[in-house]
Amino acid sequence: MIFGPTPLEEAEGAILAHAQAVMGKRLRKGAVLTVADIALLRDQGLEAVVAARLEPGDLHEDRAAQRIAAALQGPGLEAGEPFTGRANLFSAVDGVLSLDRARLERLNGLHEGLTVATLPPFARLTPKRMVATVKVIPFALPEAVVAEAEALAGAGEGEAPLVGAAFHPKRLVLVQTRLSDTADKMLDKTVRVTADRMASLGGALVGEHRCAHDAAELAGVLSSVLAEDPPDILAVAGASAIVDRGDVIPEALRLAGGVVQHLGMPVDPGNLLMLGRAGDTAVLGLPGCARSPAMNGFDWVLDRLCANLPATGREIMAMGVGGLLKEVAERPRPRVAEAHPAVPGAPRVGVVLLAAGLSSRMGGANKLLLDWREKPLVAHVADAALAFGPVAAIAVVGHRGPEVRAALEGRALTFVENPNPARGLSSSLKLGLSTLPGGLDAVAVCLGDMPGISPRILKRLVAAFDPGEGRSICLPTFGGARGNPALFDARFIPEILEVEGDRGARPVIQAHGAEVVEVPVDALAEGAGVLMDVDTPEAAAKLRGLDGA
Repeated sequence: MIFGPTPLEEAEGAILAHAQAVMGKRLRKGAVLTVADIALLRDQGLEAVVAARLEPGDLHEDRAAQRIAAALQGPGLEAGEPFTGRANLFSAVDGVLSLDRARLERLNGLHEGLTVATLPPFARLTPKRMVATVKVIPFALPEAVVAEAEALAGAGEGEAPLVGAAFHPKRLVLVQTRLSDTADKMLDKTVRVTADRMASLGGALVGEHRCAHDAAELAGVLSSVLAEDPPDILAVAGASAIVDRGDVIPEALRLAGGVVQHLGMPVDPGNLLMLGRAGDTAVLGLPGCARSPAMNGFDWVLDRLCANLPATGREIMAMGVGGLLKEVAERPRPRVAEAHPAVPGAPRVGVVLLAAGLSSRMGGANKLLLDWREKPLVAHVADAALAFGPVAAIAVVGHRGPEVRAALEGRALTFVENPNPARGLSSSLKLGLSTLPGGLDAVAVCLGDMPGISPRILKRLVAAFDPGEGRSICLPTFGGARGNPALFDARFIPEILEVEGDRGARPVIQAHGAEVVEVPVDALAEGAGVLMDVDTPEAAAKLRGLDGA
């Protein structure tokens, strides 16, 4: 890759290194310069720009990041669309992250322009949680480096370096021992906390027993549970902590025919945990902290058991690095009583589908109900908008509302009626935005008469969205022209609701030009889709002439 000042006569196809404002238009960093862009730069009086030019054997940053992310991606994960040299991997499951630390460290050592950042090993996963990000630092990587990274990612014994290990519905029985001064209130709380833990993992607490803190009596209870209907996990919460393999709980397990595999763990709180087995049942002697809902060593072992990942003495002894969970003096604020705090993930996006228009230019037909490829136009838009997984989707209907609703039947849409669609698009937009739930990061506005949009276009807009980097309004472009749908930071909703007249969100886009990012659409069919709205008979005829690609 050649990087540096580039004469304009050599700049066609080069990648702009720094954003440039020219003639009222903003050329974004990373834009591939066209003849039209160069003309604007020349009219501005410039003779050269700082740019990157790919050489034979170079791979564009987006393609490089996409290929490496695909090589890293194992079961239980899904990839986002690449943008600005970044490709993210997200969890598709409730589960635990399993990773190959050695391969990932070697991957990060291949080339200074390639970085891979992940969550910690065995991090708790929920759908849409970000698991890893591949970032290409320069505008391109040598294809040879990308190929080497792909080979390294595939160098394991059939398993990818990153896997989302899904939780399986495990059955747990809890046994609690008591001394003369043990309070029932504490035992009852332990039952509730344990049931909540299992429910959060997709499993269930299926039984609970209480007995004296005596090895022989406890052994009888364990033997009975194991003989009647052995659970996947048998957890024993003792009235007194386990301090030796000869203590009450380990001895009871031995008398019941089980075996102690490991005692103690380098996680605090959670040091005094016992791991054992009786047949196919994992047996855990719980540390006292397991009675609390706060994260502790019991969670780390339980997560692995419920995800069908190894949980042996060897794995437990490797938990020490990062295993200090106890509050310390340097962290004076008390820990929130939450086992798994909120973490970054995919943006929470809502959709507003505008489908209330009068179709006044169609000569009497409702454009949204025109049949194309065996379903109404508006159904194509709805299916594309729902396919990328929005948190909520609002459809605003008005003109011939019952027919439009019928065309969208069975889809996960919340309908709102515009009683006066003649007031124009803005009135429908405001109704849709006002109906969205709170807590969203962004909203995508889709026009019901643009059936050529695809889920991939929406995914690319979401991938580009990053308010922290100044990308708060994302617009697709084709051939230099801006199209639809548009993706807005949710913080702009109140501002859009204040817009007067039938101007939609255009005043907000104009007022925040520095936060607008244009997302180029390269494929011809998708490019036509972001620009073509079917609002005249001529446009409908042109749509029917598309080749379906």
